[in-house]
Amino acid sequence: MSLTDSAGKLSARNKVAGGNRMELLLFRLNGRQLYGINVFKVKEIIPCPRLTQLPKHSHEVIGVAHVRDGTISVIDLGMAIRQPAIKDPKNSFVIITEYNRRTQGFLVHAVDRIINLDWESVHPPPSGSGKNSFLTAVTQMDDQLIEIIDVEKIIASVDPFAQGVSSGILTDEIREKAKNFHILLVDDSSVARHQVERNLEETGVRYTSLTNGREALDYLNALADEGVRVQDEFLMMIADIEMPEMDGYTLTRCVKQDPRLANLPILLHSSLSGIFNEAMVKKVGANYFLAKYDADELAKVVVRQIRSISGE
Repeated sequence: MSLTDSAGKLSARNKVAGGNRMELLLFRLNGRQLYGINVFKVKEIIPCPRLTQLPKHSHEVIGVAHVRDGTISVIDLGMAIRQPAIKDPKNSFVIITEYNRRTQGFLVHAVDRIINLDWESVHPPPSGSGKNSFLTAVTQMDDQLIEIIDVEKIIASVDPFAQGVSSGILTDEIREKAKNFHILLVDDSSVARHQVERNLEETGVRYTSLTNGREALDYLNALADEGVRVQDEFLMMIADIEMPEMDGYTLTRCVKQDPRLANLPILLHSSLSGIFNEAMVKKVGANYFLAKYDADELAKVVVRQIRSISGE
């Protein structure tokens, strides 16, 4: 099953995302529980190919496969979320995804279907799920709970990568100026949020972190109702695109259409890459777009904004 975009599919998906809607690929691991991931992150679904074992890999990485013109590692998604390994891998499927500029395969037992739903029907995971949960959100369909996987957290736990800002990007002068600035950060993934927080701490700027677009919009509206000029309060807002309650596109559109908030610079930050996002960013009026995650690129945008406000 290929999910590669044709011009028609791209246009249709554009309308889905632009309307605070998402497409969710549903699948099962070992039991009847349905799980989901955003279709925009899925490149292809294939029967499990022949896997080659590699030494010194995390136990969740069950091998590598040759797919088309490249080689990808395959993670047993059951093991990755602390459940039993997928039974009978040879008769299972691999969901090939692109997250954070990486192509990654996930072994699942069965693929169910693709559903189209409103982000408002997608909610943060229950508070009792705990810090170690691999859920980023939940939704419901036909009276059945669907658990949406935090794939960024899985990849970070299995294959962590360096996240620091390279030397030379941040000068002592910039770090000193950064102390006077405040950034609003909005991201539902705890891993992605902490990555950006570490980046901002290196830069020296203060930040306030929120977990979804609805929460961020309510927060900004409350400040504006109190007479606060948000463009003076915040250097910029850095927001994820795929979030429960309200996605980053809708959040941006609401901010830019409100005269009290419209001058707040916005950077949309997404694990989804490609021309689709760039087109949508322009459509909703965001000032910047970056594909996750490159610490240097993010720091450069923040530094550029600091210099701009400082009149340099």
